[in-house]
Amino acid sequence: MKTRRLDQPLQRRLLHKSSGVALVTAIFLLVVLAGLGVAAVSLTTAQQGARVQDELGARAYQAARAGMEWALFTHLQGGGLSCASPMTFALPAGSSLSTFTATVTCAAAPGYGVSNGATDPTANRLTITVTACNGRPGEACPAPTNSADYIQRTIRAQL
Repeated sequence: MKTRRLDQPLQRRLLHKSSGVALVTAIFLLVVLAGLGVAAVSLTTAQQGARVQDELGARAYQAARAGMEWALFTHLQGGGLSCASPMTFALPAGSSLSTFTATVTCAAAPGYGVSNGATDPTANRLTITVTACNGRPGEACPAPTNSADYIQRTIRAQL
């Protein structure tokens, strides 16, 4: 069997046509890998930001609970809880809640209570509201801020 040999000009033309394919493929792969890298970095950054916001939210909730416990203790011990004006205090330094401030407000609302088994329309209800936030230390909550990491939680109790 005789093998047929391509003539020299035809062989050159075929090589010349396929010489840029590797370069185009390499550029395409680099662009795709760069896009995947950018997507991975942005996804990681978004997840980290969400984790930080979630942690701050949990701390704000615990700060609000601490403020509510203080308000209930003060009220049930017979004094110190004044509904005349809001009370704002910073949580203890050195704790994980030290960046938070709690503001306690209360309001007496007329309602129906039970006295000696009978409904008493003269009984008053007390609504205690505690708002905890990570605004400026000592500043009342809610704080007038537009910070991206501002967190606020509110708890209400009715006695």
